[in-house]
Amino acid sequence: MRLLAIETSCDETSAAVLDGAGDEVVLRSLVILSQDVHAIFGGVVPEMASRAHLTAIVPVVERALMDAGGHGFDGVAVTNGPGLVGALLVGVSYAKALAFARGVPVVGVHHMEGHLFATALEHRGAVPPFTALLVSGGHTLLLDVERWGRYRLLGRTRDDAAGEAFDKVAKLLGLPYPGGPHIERLAAVSHSGGFHFARPMLRRDQTPDRPDFYDFSFSGLKTAVLKAVHASPNLDGDRGAIARAFQDALVDTLVAKTERAARQFTRRRVVLGGGVACNATLVAAMRERFDGRGVEVFAPSPRLATDNAAMIARAGLFHLERGERSALDLSAFATQPLPGLVAA
Repeated sequence: MRLLAIETSCDETSAAVLDGAGDEVVLRSLVILSQDVHAIFGGVVPEMASRAHLTAIVPVVERALMDAGGHGFDGVAVTNGPGLVGALLVGVSYAKALAFARGVPVVGVHHMEGHLFATALEHRGAVPPFTALLVSGGHTLLLDVERWGRYRLLGRTRDDAAGEAFDKVAKLLGLPYPGGPHIERLAAVSHSGGFHFARPMLRRDQTPDRPDFYDFSFSGLKTAVLKAVHASPNLDGDRGAIARAFQDALVDTLVAKTERAARQFTRRRVVLGGGVACNATLVAAMRERFDGRGVEVFAPSPRLATDNAAMIARAGLFHLERGERSALDLSAFATQPLPGLVAA
């Protein structure tokens, strides 16, 4: 099957073409157009994002089809949630119209399920069963993936997502948006000095039957950084140390919670996904934690970690092969439960 996929959940307009069946697939093309204008405002402006998608979606899809060597396809997959509703509606509307015009099926895809599939496009071993950590600007999810389409949600953030925490802390430190790459670069050449932040919701007395055993919370960490910034007599001199201490606390927490999940369910694979999976410090720390334990850690390249249509194509292929189709009244949703969830 050849599948065209469209992703417009936030501030990237992306299209991809995927060939194959099951886990034997070939990515024929991937086009991602990022909206850099949002950096001026220190965050994504929803209305501007929607308008930019309207302008970009036709040429982006046309380029993806051209790069794939032809305009034929057997189905269309499109992100229909969660995300910015206005942005999602651009992709959903275009995908439905295109599928109707070509007489092929369309299927809506959950954005975070796409991130679950992304790493498998590059690493053949990143297939179930595995423990998954999905970390992005809007989500932080810890999942046990028994098989494709069957997921146990173990933990999630109770407030800020990991990527959101990076962005907010970067703003406190006077760093540009998006904050993650700037904090990582600064932290890489800095020592934490006298700064140390508690690892949020991470205590030795926690047990697997308690929800805080796997859950995350980063609002308190963000507040601790705010207090450190306000208390600093020389922020220019302390900026690197604060960035390093913040990143160390966040990474330690993500790694520890993931280790708990992998140990509890005896998984031999750990798969990372989402924009924060671009953080090399996180990936290195995760691999170091599992080194010598017979557990493989898989992380996507930056191109497949950030929002992209290739991951939507792979998830869409899974659903289409199961006979699933979306009707032409398919809509977009700002929030949406992950499909395939079973009791933890």
